[in-house]
Amino acid sequence: MMSFVATHEKPADRGARRAAITLATLGTEYRTARRDRGLSLRDVGAALNISHVAAGRVERGLVPGVSLRMLARYAEVVGLELSVRAYAGGAPVRDSAHVALLAAFRAQLSPRLSWATEVPFPSTGDARAWDALIRGDGWLYGAEAETAPRDVQALGRRMSTKLRDGNVDGLLLLLPSTRRTREFLGAGEEHLAPLFPIPGGRALALLRAGLDPGGSAIIVIPRTRLSAAGRDHSPSA
Repeated sequence: MMSFVATHEKPADRGARRAAITLATLGTEYRTARRDRGLSLRDVGAALNISHVAAGRVERGLVPGVSLRMLARYAEVVGLELSVRAYAGGAPVRDSAHVALLAAFRAQLSPRLSWATEVPFPSTGDARAWDALIRGDGWLYGAEAETAPRDVQALGRRMSTKLRDGNVDGLLLLLPSTRRTREFLGAGEEHLAPLFPIPGGRALALLRAGLDPGGSAIIVIPRTRLSAAGRDHSPSA
């Protein structure tokens, strides 16, 4: 089975890089607001009970371990309000069950198909990544593995946006054959059917033959294959 190479950074390193950029951006905004209001670094430092040197370091983004509390207090002192939210981002740290699910799926693909994991999205600045990409003759599919699906609507929204923005021909949602999966699919059939119109068995049969699966599909991986994949990818294997 051929593979194509994907470049990616570890989630923790990606988070550290984003933190540094965010601190630098906030510092610039704080400095601009302070000057607009005629405040000196000594004025700000006195209000925060820190030195003017420490206040200057915050504005220059030179305090990597600065607390969220300090950033919020600094914002208020210079007439701003800090707001923090988390958004869907890049690939998170994956556990052994997730790795086994991807491995079990890959083992069933035709060797003629190309395979890569944690592939970044094509748009510059988009931190999301595909769990895997499968490339055939003239087609490209993204694969997403979910080991413990819970919220049908949230998962559907996330898959829809990935399909929209990921520059692929379709999306393959990989799920383990468990009671939770059966309950999840039973409860969410009406919501998921329009997004995944191709039966999973048919899609997998075509992929085994090295052919285009024909559209997005949900593929449930049997426990026996998951167990085998887990053994193959265990530390002692």
